[in-house]
Amino acid sequence: MTGNPMIDPLSRPMRDLRISVTDRCNFRCAYCMPKEIFGDDYAFMPKDQLLSWEEIARLARLYASLGIRKIRLTGGEPMLRRGLPELVRMLTAIQGIEDIGCTTNGLLLGQQAESLYDAGLRRVNVSLDALNPELFGHINGRGIKPSIILRNMEIARETGFEVKVNMVVQKGVNDQEILPMAAYFKKMGITLCFIEFMDVGNDNSWSLQRVVTKKEIFERLGGAEELVPAAPRFPGEVAKRFRYKDGEAEVGFISSVSEAFCSSCTRLRLSSDGKIYTCLFASKGYDLRTLLRGGATDEELLAAIRGVWAKREDRYSEERTEQTALKRKKIGMSYIGG
Repeated sequence: MTGNPMIDPLSRPMRDLRISVTDRCNFRCAYCMPKEIFGDDYAFMPKDQLLSWEEIARLARLYASLGIRKIRLTGGEPMLRRGLPELVRMLTAIQGIEDIGCTTNGLLLGQQAESLYDAGLRRVNVSLDALNPELFGHINGRGIKPSIILRNMEIARETGFEVKVNMVVQKGVNDQEILPMAAYFKKMGITLCFIEFMDVGNDNSWSLQRVVTKKEIFERLGGAEELVPAAPRFPGEVAKRFRYKDGEAEVGFISSVSEAFCSSCTRLRLSSDGKIYTCLFASKGYDLRTLLRGGATDEELLAAIRGVWAKREDRYSEERTEQTALKRKKIGMSYIGG
């Protein structure tokens, strides 16, 4: 049985659940998993600490009964975890879930596209921060060329997926790629979403000076002469979307730094080891795995879930300063899911 969404103390409904299925990744992007910290000997979580597919599906069903309508699978890199199509099948069968997406770096997308599509997944967001081969190889920390990711995206589109691209923009790193990326994906008819460099976690050397704002990117793309606003597709949509005047292609902007959207945030995050976080910039989460594995009933789990949302007052991006960004201890993006 599904009902009206829960409302937090700031009148924000619970609608979006992001599920991290693994803390592992095959890239070492400096803004997420810098290789100086996540080296070859880094100790990732052992398998027995990860939620099973059955445990994830049980929690997703309970969240759906409280108002969750959208699920996004994240990581780490979600396609590194074996059997992902099995989880997709379980989630698509849950009453009330209207949309399931997946965020991926795209390296394994080509070989998994068919099985994931057959399982019911229809949308993927691919992270790609440059078209220049040397620059992209440097950013991902593994020397992977963009041609591999672009080919896998085409395989996904041929399979039937709706594909979008996410680009994290950093001043002095890849901001020179804004126009080439925009032109390329406009021609392909693929929506490109520009993401302001955010201070997620404490390992990515974030500073305000490295942020390229939505306003600056918008102006580089030609501003109002070239782009017109697109209507939100659903309440609480994070990306501000614009359509090119000379066609149907779109670009989006996630402007957590320059234009915070805390007041309309409907998201929460489930880590791969079963902790719930009510903000991307959270310092701590609530442990649901212990309840799950301790024999808690659905009613007991629902009471715990309600209790977390009922106390949610997060509005970090509206309160951020450069000093708070540096001093506050935050959960890493590779653990909590972007």
